[in-house]
Amino acid sequence: MEGKIIRKLFLGFIQIHILHHAKEHPVYGVWMVDELKEHGYEISSGTLYPILHSMEADGLLMREDRNVEGKIRKYYSITDQGEQILREARNKAYELFKEIKD
Repeated sequence: MEGKIIRKLFLGFIQIHILHHAKEHPVYGVWMVDELKEHGYEISSGTLYPILHSMEADGLLMREDRNVEGKIRKYYSITDQGEQILREARNKAYELFKEIKD
């Protein structure tokens, strides 16, 4: 039960991470899984790809298919709407941090 609650709570953090990195440069699934792992998030590709697809459907990310060594790799970049949401999330996260830091 505890793991399920933590997963739901951290889903928003994961989405903010994705938006942040997609603003810096286009990201793809395997890279994003590794990046999230560096921040302590244990997430599988089977969990990440539905998140990316959902964020694309919501207009936060746009996808570009690229041929990499004969395989199609899906790269995701932030949209204008995604940038707006990222700004709002940063402000909210900062306010929350100030409130709970002590």
